[in-house]
Amino acid sequence: MDLNALRLLVRVAETRSFTRAAGDLGLTQSGLSRAISRLEQQLGVRLLQRNTRSVSLTPDGQMLVERAGPLLAELVQTESLLLERRDSPTGVLKISTPSLFGRKVVMPVIGGLTERYPALSIEAVMTDRIVDIVDEGFDAVLRTGTIQDQRLIARPLAPLRWVTVAAPAYLERHGTPRDLAELQRHNCLTVRNLRSGRLVEWQFMDQGKPLDLAVTGRLIFDIGDALVDAVLGGFGIAQLMEFAVRKALDDGRLRPILQAYDGRSRELSLVYPPSRQCSAKLTTFAAALGQVSW
Repeated sequence: MDLNALRLLVRVAETRSFTRAAGDLGLTQSGLSRAISRLEQQLGVRLLQRNTRSVSLTPDGQMLVERAGPLLAELVQTESLLLERRDSPTGVLKISTPSLFGRKVVMPVIGGLTERYPALSIEAVMTDRIVDIVDEGFDAVLRTGTIQDQRLIARPLAPLRWVTVAAPAYLERHGTPRDLAELQRHNCLTVRNLRSGRLVEWQFMDQGKPLDLAVTGRLIFDIGDALVDAVLGGFGIAQLMEFAVRKALDDGRLRPILQAYDGRSRELSLVYPPSRQCSAKLTTFAAALGQVSW
């Protein structure tokens, strides 16, 4: 049986008018009439009684609508549910993000998504280790810097701004550096790059030109989380991504310094294999992340 023709028959029966039914369905009256006629030929019975003023169901048509109409409505509802499932995130989304960015920015995002979508689960690996996206089965990862692997899709996000900060207690004890030369006389809290093994240079703008500055200090860390704790503890001066210390700057626990040399940032991308780009769960995560400011 032609289910589309059955749908047309039900609408004609509901409106008792070819004109109204054709208008509701976006068809011409002649096209609607031909579809009903083909259904009658297929079934070998008359389904409609037509006259110049109105149209009504024959007994066979009445029986067909009464029995098949509810089934048709159930099929339509099932189709809608399937389309909704296709466009809604389900299953497990596995992501990786740098530890500090994950705790400060990504955590609230994924928490909100799991509240909104009960069929979605998220496995979040928050690490500064560079994971293998394909071999370790990740749907997507957040990475800073330039993405070299041409096999992957890199979706640019808002860049991460650098800010140089210190706790008021440290500045009261040691003074506030006024320029980069004075900075070198302070205890600078540093991080060792896990990949290169070198200390991460601080990034400034000096007279409109980018400057990477090697600083020294007596505390060296391997992750940004520890660096945040150390600068909040008043142990020295640190350069961090602004998102990591925004609340501490707002409430006065940290103070920005050397603002005349601000202006550098670092690229941030959502990276994923081409096979994941049509995934509803990844699309939903990317959209939610894109609404966040950092």
